[in-house]
Amino acid sequence: MIRSFLFVPADSERKLAKARDVGADALILDLEDSVAAEVRPAARQTAINFIGNDAAMPLWVRINPLDTADAMRDLEAVVPLAPDGVVLPKCAGSKDIVSLGKLLDTLEVENGIPLGRTRILPIVTERPAALFHLHDYATCHERLSGLTWGAEDLSAAVGARANRDDEGNWLPPYQLARSLCLFGAAAAGVAAIDTVFTNFKDDAGLKRYATNARRDGFSGMLAIHPNQVELINDAFAPTAAEIDRAKRIVQIFAKNPKAGTLAMEGEMIDRPHLLQARRLLELADKT
Repeated sequence: MIRSFLFVPADSERKLAKARDVGADALILDLEDSVAAEVRPAARQTAINFIGNDAAMPLWVRINPLDTADAMRDLEAVVPLAPDGVVLPKCAGSKDIVSLGKLLDTLEVENGIPLGRTRILPIVTERPAALFHLHDYATCHERLSGLTWGAEDLSAAVGARANRDDEGNWLPPYQLARSLCLFGAAAAGVAAIDTVFTNFKDDAGLKRYATNARRDGFSGMLAIHPNQVELINDAFAPTAAEIDRAKRIVQIFAKNPKAGTLAMEGEMIDRPHLLQARRLLELADKT
């Protein structure tokens, strides 16, 4: 389970070198928004060099949108190095996952990489029409690793003057997009990854946002600055009290395997509590 995905511009060797040591659970080498079109060829080579020389942590690559020529160039450059996954921006729906999956199948076979090695994490709310297809991911491709979302492209697409209020809270349209991403991921049985907190100097705001994301059901979060990583990791790490409670829930159901509902310390618990406890212990084992 990945708590923190740190975006790093793939055209900066300095930033890539620094990002390796900040403690992120995974890095996303960005070939899209943070890289100008004219330097993308050089950025691909930098990404190739970095992936080829670093096997110590999960490495993902954000390619360009699937309906652009740069997407195939990105894939042909990085897939032979067997990155852990591809982040797909501007994803229109499950059909894009299927199309990308077929491209990855071909490239993996051509390069002698085990089929299915490269996972997919789509950004599922950047185009307005995509919000009407989030339920489709429930029957999606086996490469699907999770769902994440973004508000900046979405707000630009609808002509909004802002996507947050004066206190930094999401405005209703973007609260809806966030919620649909969360529910779409749950329906698909994959991780829900919350979007970036753009004010990288506001530690208190980030801590509050990440804590609320975990409370709401997200299992991790995107980061845009190395200084955000530690706060995100801490927010998504289970506490000792939570781990202890989860263990007791698992134990009481183990002793009563046919029960649907049980009493524990004056509280009624049922199968959804058991599922939640198992997920929390799985996260604890990986952190």
